[in-house]
Amino acid sequence: MTTTGSLSTDVDVVVVGAGFAGLYALHKFRDKLDLSVRVFEAGADVGGTWYWNRYPGARCDIESVHYSYSFDDDLQQEWEWTEKFAGQPEILAYLEHVADRFDLRRGITFNTRVIAVHWDDLESLWEVTTDTGEVVRSRFFVSGAGNLSVPKNPEFGGIENFRGEVYLTGNWPHEGVDFRGRKVAVIGTGASAIQAIPYIAEQADELVVFQRTPNFATPLGNGPIDPDEVDKIKSDYCAVRDAARNHFLGVPFEQVQPSALAVSAEERRRTFDERWNAGGFRLFIDSYQDILFDKAANDTVADYIRERIHQRVTDPKKAELLAPAGYAYGTKRPPLETNYYEAFNRESVRIVDVKSTPIDEITDSGVRVGDRTYDVDIVVLATGFDAMTGPLMAMDIRGRDGLKLGDKWAHGPRTYLGTTVHGFPNLFLITGPQSPSVLYNMPLAIEDHVDFAADAISYVLRHHRDVVEATERAEADWGALTNEIANQTLLPQTNSWYMGANIPGKPRACMVYLGGAPTYRQTCADVVAAGYSGFDITVASAPLAAVAS
Repeated sequence: MTTTGSLSTDVDVVVVGAGFAGLYALHKFRDKLDLSVRVFEAGADVGGTWYWNRYPGARCDIESVHYSYSFDDDLQQEWEWTEKFAGQPEILAYLEHVADRFDLRRGITFNTRVIAVHWDDLESLWEVTTDTGEVVRSRFFVSGAGNLSVPKNPEFGGIENFRGEVYLTGNWPHEGVDFRGRKVAVIGTGASAIQAIPYIAEQADELVVFQRTPNFATPLGNGPIDPDEVDKIKSDYCAVRDAARNHFLGVPFEQVQPSALAVSAEERRRTFDERWNAGGFRLFIDSYQDILFDKAANDTVADYIRERIHQRVTDPKKAELLAPAGYAYGTKRPPLETNYYEAFNRESVRIVDVKSTPIDEITDSGVRVGDRTYDVDIVVLATGFDAMTGPLMAMDIRGRDGLKLGDKWAHGPRTYLGTTVHGFPNLFLITGPQSPSVLYNMPLAIEDHVDFAADAISYVLRHHRDVVEATERAEADWGALTNEIANQTLLPQTNSWYMGANIPGKPRACMVYLGGAPTYRQTCADVVAAGYSGFDITVASAPLAAVAS
């Protein structure tokens, strides 16, 4: 039992998730702040996203030397990556190493899912209930559940009738899947499918890909990591991290030019070729600044990618199906690929357009589209996620007066800084909606948010207070700013999970702060420097009123 001030609790902090966010949160709160912490993880071990997503080809799309923790220099120096863009097994091994190195597993309860998180108004505490029936009382609740951890329910039925095997990319069997000699259906062509399809195509006798919306996929550019480059980075990792944190994407790119429309067609082509060949997100974020803001500028890069797709896909009909149209490049998260388009050059690989004629159902033998059934042995569902808000809704979070988070967000997420919610005291969302999160290097974004939560908790304890809560005004102003910035970009013009538009019935709203990570970080720093402006910080028995630092 932990007693802090007049409040009696089981622990100071409950954290959900044991991926990048949960592991760092446990280390920060337990080892640096000396707080009592319970972490609950649905999986059998650490890893989060990288524990569940074991489908063939799964890997990060940020360079390994940047897609990693920065909080401990010895950790940065000792870990050796083997690939420029690490694959799932290597990232999982890294997180397992972190858990071992900092003795984190002893603070984690595995195979346990949080099913209710309810605020007790009288006691000013969170009551956290798990699927094992345990109820834990804590002063603070921190969600590290991940932005892409709740799979989207397919918009067709009949899966339970299928006599073959069904696999979900986001919950892949640990023992793997053997596709040799099998007829396979992959439903979806988002990021996961784009990574998996080339591997499945190599093994399967037949592969049928069901596509609703083609993606602007561009080369990953993976390969063995360059030891000389790594040595250079490690010689001054601190400066590298500072440069990354001062870049929109959270990686130290530095070649971006002002406008695609301010240069000649020849120069623009040369820039696009260089970024295409360099791989990663360089074409998206390190070519021209106006790509996400000006439709004419965006058309130049969209046309370029379509041309490249037609060059790589030998069948003109397949190429036309795979070439995106009708929306701007970058308004869906741009997937990165390795041999994706070449997979469709195999005679054994077909593509079915299910935008014009949607999937009706999964039958006992395969996938029915209109009057045709495609008989297969295996169905792979790569249908995406209920992004950003889905993982939070799944925990039945209820704030003051029993207000459900789902009701609070009935018309879209409402947060302050993407980390806190008015009416939900002592709650911190790690990389929550209306933060830069998914358009930022996630490990660095996670560290920023955990550090912000830790500093806020320390402030509360240092000033002998009990409750920290975003004000209604601050939340409204942050929402207005987030939407104002979003409306200056092309993102709201596209139906994507950035806008919540991939889930039927989900309110359409921008899920991400688009002002860039450096501006966001400065805003958070200003909030702290002003004694947590936009927050009420109170004792449990007192009426809510701002307390000056």
